[in-house]
Amino acid sequence: MFTAVPLALAGGVFALALTGIDFSISAAVGFICLSGVAVLNGLVVMTSVRQRIEAGITLDRAIIDGVFERVRPVLMTGLVPAIGFVPMALAHGVGAEVQRPLATVVIGGLITATALTLLALPAISKVILGWTEGRHMTRPAGPVGLGAEVG
Repeated sequence: MFTAVPLALAGGVFALALTGIDFSISAAVGFICLSGVAVLNGLVVMTSVRQRIEAGITLDRAIIDGVFERVRPVLMTGLVPAIGFVPMALAHGVGAEVQRPLATVVIGGLITATALTLLALPAISKVILGWTEGRHMTRPAGPVGLGAEVG
């Protein structure tokens, strides 16, 4: 779930650099908001995948079905706020110097976070869950350890 945060932050930094806006306190607030939404989107997808795994569906099918089921909620959670921040990003009136950095960070970050959640998170989860699925975390039947004899 937290893998969405670095790309979201990178998207915010890229948006600031692309528009030529300097980093400020309001941009920092935008990064905080952005991190929360990115984690929320990852949580939505991974909860759906986990439910399928617990129901006994194979890992590949659980990831594919879980992501496809949550495409619309992730798009709505990511893109609707980004669209809502467009007027703030285009503002030129009083207070625009505070609004524009925040809106720019949120718009750029949400676009990249949404793309990561739908495209890269399934691949990352396949690698991590496939690795942990291959390792069976079982305890030994008898007392094994320092000075214990196995017999």
